[in-house]
Amino acid sequence: MRLVFAGTPEPALPALRRLIESPRHEVVAVLTRPDAAAGRRAKPEASPVAREAIDHGIPVLRPQRPNSPEFVAELSEFAPECCPVVAYGALLRDGLLAVPAHGWVNLHFSLLPAWRGAAPVQAAIAAGDAITGATTFQIEPSLDSGPVYGVVTETIRPTDTSGDLLARLAISGAALLSATLDGIADGTLTPQPQPSDGVSIAPKITVEEARVRWDLPAAVVERRIRAVTPNPGAWTMIGDLRIKLGPVQIDTDAPESLPPGVIHVDRKNVWVGTGSEPVRLGQLQPPGKKLMNAVDWARGARLDAAARAS
Repeated sequence: MRLVFAGTPEPALPALRRLIESPRHEVVAVLTRPDAAAGRRAKPEASPVAREAIDHGIPVLRPQRPNSPEFVAELSEFAPECCPVVAYGALLRDGLLAVPAHGWVNLHFSLLPAWRGAAPVQAAIAAGDAITGATTFQIEPSLDSGPVYGVVTETIRPTDTSGDLLARLAISGAALLSATLDGIADGTLTPQPQPSDGVSIAPKITVEEARVRWDLPAAVVERRIRAVTPNPGAWTMIGDLRIKLGPVQIDTDAPESLPPGVIHVDRKNVWVGTGSEPVRLGQLQPPGKKLMNAVDWARGARLDAAARAS
């Protein structure tokens, strides 16, 4: 089939590469978000998907308004038979959805109808789910509600960050998307409606929402930090310093109790109190510095007895 691939961030790359290499399909163009500011100088940079397409000599479409009549007409000129989507980052309306004969097929990183929305991997980890996966489905105007073509499952490991889990799902999901498109081309796949029960929503996590709430139980704190690692990144205030945090640990060697946010430093560990038992800090990043071990930072910071995380 003639494909226009829609995607933006790095997790979309395994699927794009697999489709470029497929002998059964031709990626005739790539649709991605406009160049965005990045780095300290906020210089506009092309998305990872755009850079990959350019490397392969594939035309790149970067509309500011993808649902505009002008872009609908531009896309139609490529005559796509199907448009696979992996984390494109914009809602698609009826006019655009009607362009390809076989519609738009989304690879979503959850087991739908669970965790519809922008942050399904983060939501699954934060909720303590044991199993997640990826789903291919036909896009319709409402959020992630279209009929399903196929799924793959993935165990959530006890130490998984969202970055770890997403990297594995991007690989297994790429194979699922390729197989789905093969089945559509063959006429052997028919999408099935999602069940009406089990719907949950995973909205985008803001930087403010990634601030650690030390009053929550340790298990919740630990999961939430892993869920926002590496993006948008967990953080806390210690005095007047905003400190970025890597994953923490719940350990049997912890002090018996510490009030939420209270910091305790011993020879080998930095502990912070939560709503239940304390957690041990791993790596952290003070303002303007590189990621470092929490104990090394604490020695240099010379924390006083009243130091708290908040």
